[in-house]
Amino acid sequence: MLKAIPLNYHYQTKMYQLLDFFDNWFIIGLKESAMLQIGKSSKRGSADIATKLRREILNGTLKYRDKLPAERVLANFYGVARGTIRAALTMLEKEKYVQVRSGSGSFVCFEKSRGMLAQVENANPLEIIDARFAIEPHVCRLSTLYGKKEHFFKLAELNDKMNNSSNSLSEFSAADTLFHKTLAESTGNNLLIWIISQITEARGLPEWTKARNLTLNPEIIKLYNSQHFNILKHIRAREPELAASSMKAHLETARLSLTRAAGT
Repeated sequence: MLKAIPLNYHYQTKMYQLLDFFDNWFIIGLKESAMLQIGKSSKRGSADIATKLRREILNGTLKYRDKLPAERVLANFYGVARGTIRAALTMLEKEKYVQVRSGSGSFVCFEKSRGMLAQVENANPLEIIDARFAIEPHVCRLSTLYGKKEHFFKLAELNDKMNNSSNSLSEFSAADTLFHKTLAESTGNNLLIWIISQITEARGLPEWTKARNLTLNPEIIKLYNSQHFNILKHIRAREPELAASSMKAHLETARLSLTRAAGT
């Protein structure tokens, strides 16, 4: 019979915190599995891991200033390579959810109470689409006026990434979110950038994720990619009204898809 190894209070407390941390992830992961529609045979990529971590931050499981487990621990937990975890953390760092400190680890830097308004947090998917419809066409107009070459280059890169992600819901969704965020950044209008950032946060919430997973498939992704291409084409050509019309067509497609999904 094995004898228990005595632990001092500090390490025992840390051990229990880590076990609780992973226990929460396991319970939530079971609930999310149906929504994410990731089968047992599917290979998890960095975007999948980033999506899960982002959701834990948004729902408060991971709190402001919490330190994430080491890359090795996360890699073992998710069954992926450490490079995949590193790429996911880099993605979240760019989105300002975590801060990676060399030699110290990764820490949550997103503070929910400051980062998201209650009205945004409680918005349903159709409300989010309607808000986007009121704002993003004009974002496209301003992008044609104030957008710089570096913005257009980044948008083109993201468009290519979406085209190459037709069979990966998570990879497409991550690139799609950054595409619309970059459009806002290209306007140089800080108020619009903030408003779009609030909408972007709402797109990471469970209700939106569930709706997105019900609507996205290779056929609709192909259509979205064509619409993104048209938006970028008209912005690059400095054609504000055509760019705005292309964005309206894109959002109308998204709204129709969500309406159909809500009726199922």
